[in-house]
Amino acid sequence: MKTKLLYIEDDREIASWVREDLQERGYEVVWLESGEGATEAAADCSLVILDVMLPGLDGFTVGQRLKKEHPAVPIVMLSARTSIDDKLHGLEFADDYVTKPFHPDELAARIEVQLRKAGTVVSSDAVLKMDHLLIYEQDNRIINEQTGEEIVLSGKQFHIFAYLLRHMGMIRTKEQIYEAVWNEPYLEGDKTLMVHIRHLREKLEINPANPVIIQTVRGVGYRVKKP
Repeated sequence: MKTKLLYIEDDREIASWVREDLQERGYEVVWLESGEGATEAAADCSLVILDVMLPGLDGFTVGQRLKKEHPAVPIVMLSARTSIDDKLHGLEFADDYVTKPFHPDELAARIEVQLRKAGTVVSSDAVLKMDHLLIYEQDNRIINEQTGEEIVLSGKQFHIFAYLLRHMGMIRTKEQIYEAVWNEPYLEGDKTLMVHIRHLREKLEINPANPVIIQTVRGVGYRVKKP
């Protein structure tokens, strides 16, 4: 059964691509162009995505009414308003506040975080949880669960991490990793892999100086620990 989202947005162009993107991610999306009927529609939805600038009642008013009627349903505000006052006003009742323009991956990640907090099953995709990371193996996405943000890796960083994940718990030598990723022989003394590992840790680890996800096995190579 698909997770149902209520999306309230009066801009049809924005609403069209956001709804299409969320549907492709496996959600069922109920779209309203104003706050009229929002309280009723939210009754069987797991989350509300709410624009601030709406015809009639503004998003702040609609959001306050929704939270009063359905306190357990998370609300993610969308707004071109970026002032701290607007954000604080929105966060008085909303669970998250996303400013426009936004990347669809960011919105999807924030939705997933709120659904998890609410105890809703968000996806049937295979998800590997590793400390603070959520790794969606089918669509090659990595989410920082603490912030809700997607971690974007470069091509080589992705291939290195994917290789280590395929051999999870196993020590891989520098030669094995290099030859698998670059498809050429490793030259002794080459620092290329070491530099890529350092940059990878800066993106993935909470404390890159004390890595727990990509571990160094001194004198041998690297491994990704088993969750």
